[in-house]
Amino acid sequence: MIESLRSFENVFKIPELKRRILMTAVLLVAYRVGAHVPTPGIDGHALGQFFDQVQGTLLGMVDLFSGGNLRRLSIFALGIMPYISASIILQLLTVVIPALERLAKEGEAGRKKITQYTRYSTIVLSVVQSLGIAYGLEGMRAPTGVSIVPTPGWGFRLLTMLTLTAGTALIMWIGEQISEKGIGNGISLIIFAGIVVRLPSAVSASYALISTGELKLFVFGVIVFLMIAVTAAVVLMQEGQRKIPVQYAKRVVGRRVYGGQSTHIPLRINTAGVIPVIFASSLILFPATVARFAGHPWLQALADALSPGHAMYTLLYCGLIIFFTYFYTAIVFNPIDLADNMKKYGGFIPGVRPGKKTAEYIDATLTRITLPGAVFLALISVLPDLLIRWVNVPFYFGGTSLLIVVGVALDTVRQMESHLLMRNYEGFLKRSRTRSGAFSRT
Repeated sequence: MIESLRSFENVFKIPELKRRILMTAVLLVAYRVGAHVPTPGIDGHALGQFFDQVQGTLLGMVDLFSGGNLRRLSIFALGIMPYISASIILQLLTVVIPALERLAKEGEAGRKKITQYTRYSTIVLSVVQSLGIAYGLEGMRAPTGVSIVPTPGWGFRLLTMLTLTAGTALIMWIGEQISEKGIGNGISLIIFAGIVVRLPSAVSASYALISTGELKLFVFGVIVFLMIAVTAAVVLMQEGQRKIPVQYAKRVVGRRVYGGQSTHIPLRINTAGVIPVIFASSLILFPATVARFAGHPWLQALADALSPGHAMYTLLYCGLIIFFTYFYTAIVFNPIDLADNMKKYGGFIPGVRPGKKTAEYIDATLTRITLPGAVFLALISVLPDLLIRWVNVPFYFGGTSLLIVVGVALDTVRQMESHLLMRNYEGFLKRSRTRSGAFSRT
């Protein structure tokens, strides 16, 4: 405990790290302030009553990812989901369109071009989604019968489109600034902040349910235990690795001798982190939300089938998580490049030929260990929510929320750890420090 506090004190001894943390904090505060700026033309009280009625449904899950912005219909009501959806579309198109694939291989210039395309796609998706939300709001009423939009029409629709699209563009800019000048992945931190900020209200709501007897103390204890167990399991899987031994042959360069040492390649069980959960949630929420707002009977039936708690939603959600786990792992980890780098520096895996055979061996190993990681993500995402539905308890933090919160927290601590270790300070995670530095050659 004392060593952890000392490591935390070291954070503020590094000017660059201190500046990054302060920048991240300021941008997140700005995001939360914007979350309380309402969209014009909405009866906020009637909208709050409507969301109390749909708590635990598809709209409740969309509100969770937007950090409660949809419930208030703030300028950030769309959240970061249009940006994530656009990123998914561009990454999928990169695989099938040769021109985008060439751009992705052009290094920094190509990545900047793809990022620019992602921004344009985000704006287009935001316009479409905001128009759908405007149409949907005009037909909604609170349980008391009060209309959520007092003065419907094209004036309200255009104003809503402009406001929500501008809000999404601002969130996108905040996320990019956090990624460049702050700590960690800005998009993940924004989702993290939106979920964590609901913790005080969730605790007070649970206390109120226990006080009235609607929630039994034993059931609440089981839910808390389940949350702790999920947190421990996420940490275990996030830190789990498969170490592939690597031997380096001796090389003589001038008067110096290089190589001749043994090391290992740390392949993580869950290389993709929580990105598959975010991607899958975004992809399954977008068509279901549009279908719900459309008002057509068969589209309404589709939206109901894709709502949390239904069999189609559960199966599709699990399948998308497993798919995106493999998909994202293939994007961020290239066995061919790793094998080429090893061969260049005289490295080889004992019993495996350098080059193509090494790449195939690493790819096969990574494919095998990714499967339990993907299945774990899928089960943890849906199992707590299903259990909570079986006991009929309105609790605010399911498996998806915990996965994102714990995963993003671990990634952020790992980012801070790397800054500390670069300057010879003691890090937060002693065991992961040796793991992360075990294979620095490739």
